[in-house]
Amino acid sequence: MSPCSASLLGALTPMLASAAFILPLFGLRIKSRVFYHSYSMAFATLALAATAWGFIKVSSCGVLTYTFGGWPPPHGITYRVDVANGSLALFTSIVMWFIALYSVWYSKYIDDVVWYYTLLMGMEAGLLGCLLTGDVFNLFVMLEVLSISAYGLVAYYRSRPDAVEAAMKYAFIGAVATTLYFISTVVIYSCYGTLNMVDLSIKARGGGGILLDGSYGETHLASAAAISLAIWAFTFKSALFPNHFWLPDAHPEAPTPVSAALSGLVVNVGAYATLRFMYSIFGQGSIVDIYWFRTAVLASIAVMASLSAVIGALLMLVQSDVKKFLAYSTISHIGLIYLGIASGLSGSSEATVIGIEGSVYHIFNHGIGKALLFLATGILIAAAGSRNIEDLAGLGRRFPLTSVAILIGVLHLAGIAPLGGFFSKIYLFSAYITVGIIPLALFIVVASAISLLGYIKLFYTLMLKAPTKSAASNVGLPVQALVLAMSVLCFILGVWYPEIGKILPAEAGSFLNIATP
Repeated sequence: MSPCSASLLGALTPMLASAAFILPLFGLRIKSRVFYHSYSMAFATLALAATAWGFIKVSSCGVLTYTFGGWPPPHGITYRVDVANGSLALFTSIVMWFIALYSVWYSKYIDDVVWYYTLLMGMEAGLLGCLLTGDVFNLFVMLEVLSISAYGLVAYYRSRPDAVEAAMKYAFIGAVATTLYFISTVVIYSCYGTLNMVDLSIKARGGGGILLDGSYGETHLASAAAISLAIWAFTFKSALFPNHFWLPDAHPEAPTPVSAALSGLVVNVGAYATLRFMYSIFGQGSIVDIYWFRTAVLASIAVMASLSAVIGALLMLVQSDVKKFLAYSTISHIGLIYLGIASGLSGSSEATVIGIEGSVYHIFNHGIGKALLFLATGILIAAAGSRNIEDLAGLGRRFPLTSVAILIGVLHLAGIAPLGGFFSKIYLFSAYITVGIIPLALFIVVASAISLLGYIKLFYTLMLKAPTKSAASNVGLPVQALVLAMSVLCFILGVWYPEIGKILPAEAGSFLNIATP
């Protein structure tokens, strides 16, 4: 095996998918829940070890590649792992490991653990496949794997009409989104005769293509159409306003560990794919940049992101369901992430780099913070038997470790130093201050200020208000210790900022210079 081969990562996603699809066969014979807990944890640990190995190798090799079936790029499907997607894959595996371990405790509220773990492992396979692939069509395939698993998990409590309705809404519009992205890949292949991201990046900058001589049409118009379809699909997957409407119903109705994965990880895929399309493939100097279309797309993203950040924060304030509160918080933070993505509209390379760094940094910060809050509040929900915030009033006093985790989570997402959320918001703010685009910088401040009010309200209700409802006491210390351990990552992302700040330029460079070995 070549020292810079991604063979281990190339085998990881097929192995996870196969392990997930085989699991129901075990269900025909094996009835022990311990077996399924062990099975899920074993593969979650394997994924964590493989992505950690990949990230370490990237630091010495720069880029890892794996060609499926031995077909060299651009003729075959290739996994291409750089600092950006390597770190995101590792982050995803870490959070999924915590979610899998939390699921062992949460399984008491699950009737059929076989299908639950089947879908959860399928989700992880889809997440990692979307992040690691270097092929735009394989991205579509892995999006489908991810989406189907997510639809099934949202509808897991199929006896609840609200869960079935939420899953149907998610699945129906989600199918439209992935279909539009599939059409986008068809148009791209028709234009450029390739689906490999690196090859597309070269050809989109004048390196050749089937339509570049004008014999079959206008390449820039076809490319613009492909980007429009793809970005619509990606913003839906991320729940960016106005494509956010499915998330407030879907995330609350799913099992709590699934809500953590949906808000902490699944929405990141759309943001990552948008970065790849708008910077790696159709970046500065590409055919769509020449005709100003790329700038128009980034400006549109900036408008949607600003509205998403503020509207999501405002709607947090009026929620009575704690999971819907966190779902609207996700919509707001996705807006902040996309504001970083839109920084390229300024035309300043410095602002663009800072914006991408802030966007990636905030993906990490929001992902861990939101997963933490879903898992921690899930403990209180289980104890009270209700998602209503008023029913959870004062319950935090009964579970001090959980209370500490929730406090760290809300301060982290609110952007309070020295937690990581503070530093990523500084990056996003600085990207627009650098070039004097004050309105967009103010949207970041306003959204953060409104969100802070919501987080204060939540913490006050859970910890300081007088209890309004009796609660069960069957929540053990291990699961509380788990969420408390998870909260340590929020400190790590902040306290280790000097070291993280050294990695972020390489993250941005991975998106801006995909054709560089």
